[in-house]
Amino acid sequence: MLIDIGIDNKDRAKIAAGLSRLLADTYSLYLQTHNFHWNVTGPMFQTLHVMFETQYTELAPAVDLIAERIRSLGYPAPATYSEFVRLTSLTETTGVPKAEKMIRLLMEGQEAVVRTARSVFPLVDKAGDEATADLLTQRIQLHEKTAWMLRSLLEK
Repeated sequence: MLIDIGIDNKDRAKIAAGLSRLLADTYSLYLQTHNFHWNVTGPMFQTLHVMFETQYTELAPAVDLIAERIRSLGYPAPATYSEFVRLTSLTETTGVPKAEKMIRLLMEGQEAVVRTARSVFPLVDKAGDEATADLLTQRIQLHEKTAWMLRSLLEK
C-alpha cells in the first residue's frame, strides 16, 4: 500500500534502518539491565536493585515506541534475538560481574544508545521527519541523564 506522509520511500527506509539499530540497542540494554537487577549483590544491593529496576522499567515502553515508529514509517520492526544481535552495538555480558562492573557496563550501554540515536539525526533532519526527531531527542535526553547518574556512582 502506498504511504504518502511527506517523506520519500528512500528516506523512510534509511530512517527505519537507523531506528532498527536503536531498537536493537535499547532492547539489548533492557535485557542487560534486567539481568543485573536480578543478579546484583554486595553492599549497594538495595540501591542498585531498585535503580536497575527503575531503568529497565523505563526501557520497556521505549522499545515499543521505537518499534511503532518504524512501523509508522512503513517498515517491519526487528523482533527476534538474532536480528537484535546483528543490529546492536552493545556487547553481551557473560557471567555475573561485580556490582561496580555492572554500573560501568550499564553506563557504557546508555552512552552507546545515545551514539546510535545521534547517528540517525542527519537522516531525520534531511527528510524533515519531526516525529522521529522528537523521539530521538527524548531518548537522548533520558539516556544521557541515566549515564550521568551511573557515572556518578563510579566517582571516587
